[in-house]
Amino acid sequence: MKFGVVVFPGSNCDDDILHVLGNVMQQETVRLWHKDENIGDFETSDCIVLPGGFSYGDYLRAGAIARFSPIMNSVIEFAKAGGCVWGICNGFQILCEAGLLPGVLLRNGHQKFVCKNIYLKVQTNNSPITATIHPDKALKIPIAHADGRYYADDATLQDLQKNDQILFKYCDPFGKITEEANPNGALLNIAGICNKRRNVFGMMPHPERASEKELGNTDGRALFESLLQTARVMAV
Repeated sequence: MKFGVVVFPGSNCDDDILHVLGNVMQQETVRLWHKDENIGDFETSDCIVLPGGFSYGDYLRAGAIARFSPIMNSVIEFAKAGGCVWGICNGFQILCEAGLLPGVLLRNGHQKFVCKNIYLKVQTNNSPITATIHPDKALKIPIAHADGRYYADDATLQDLQKNDQILFKYCDPFGKITEEANPNGALLNIAGICNKRRNVFGMMPHPERASEKELGNTDGRALFESLLQTARVMAV
């Protein structure tokens, strides 16, 4: 599987994700520049990643300017053709601003930047990045954001639930989804979602920061393994 990682001015997790995909997961990786007008020779069996950071300094709203970068038209077309697009943290914000995912990421409820390990619980196995993860397992994954509070209107929230589009919810270490386990005030404790077609997915936590034993945590690696295993099955 080939991965393209888009770099915006202000991206600061691009090297992290390139390292995990290329060196840890041993996949072909390509760095893509935000000013390029197309993503190149990617097939729909490949994946484009929008990494974390503070694209364009988070001016206006997080992801609001990056959404208009020249490369985004090609990313949107790639997603419409069925290719996988994965947005992590700022990448999730960009996907929402671009209309590839519903809702928006607002300022954290406590109005502070938060950087710590939290716990996630998979809500569905019906997505490439969650297909092989046991739904009872609480995953310890770091977060680092000031604008991570997922918000959508009631109709959108109902659609997300009806269509099984909620991928992750914040939980406690035992897998219980509680208000206390919610680090930013996100509605329904939502930490990640996908589109109806299930090929575009976004999440606020950083699995690339929890993918190596040297870091003392490999829970995040399960998401990359799930994506690769799912891709292999689909290719057969």
